[in-house]
Amino acid sequence: MADLNALAEAIISGNQQEAVRITKEALDGGTAPADVLNKGLVAGMAVVGERFKANEFYVPEVLIAARAMKSAMELLRPQLKAAGVEPRGTVLIGTVRGDLHDIGKNLVAMMLEGAGYNVVDMGVDVKPEKFVEAVESEKAHLIGLSALLTTTMPAMKETIEALKQAGMRDKVAVLIGGAPVTQDYADEIGADAYAPDAASAVDMANGLVAK
Repeated sequence: MADLNALAEAIISGNQQEAVRITKEALDGGTAPADVLNKGLVAGMAVVGERFKANEFYVPEVLIAARAMKSAMELLRPQLKAAGVEPRGTVLIGTVRGDLHDIGKNLVAMMLEGAGYNVVDMGVDVKPEKFVEAVESEKAHLIGLSALLTTTMPAMKETIEALKQAGMRDKVAVLIGGAPVTQDYADEIGADAYAPDAASAVDMANGLVAK
């Protein structure tokens, strides 16, 4: 039997080679793909998230852990599909129109993938209508909108308005974040939630998708 605690530890420490080795060993040994995901990768990334929130880990450590998780996921994803294991939900994530910053957005995307979500990364400078189209095509449960400039924050409101006009606002939850963004702004524009950091974004996503 593969040691899934050791897999979680490999993720936490960002040991990419060890994470891939144990994942392969677990799958070759007949461990259920869902167990490898939940008891290994998700468990490891959950600890990373907690340490990040507690200021015990910083962005570089999280990125290294996420890289190890992504490498293991490449082996695991086909096996999960073959076993009929569904992701927790589909999340669209992107930096809004006029904004080209992506480090925070990428971090949130990695953390969400590590928490078991199917993440569709829309990239940067994403127009409201592109989000609307993707909600339909990807059957998304949640949209994550990122902005790093006060001048691009209004595009978050425009995206929510575009969802309303398309008759989709009640079909998808909207989570917003970024350095200048606040809970007050989320309330003002009618977003479902605001996350101050990547680990909190995962907690918020869990609550929104569960609804």
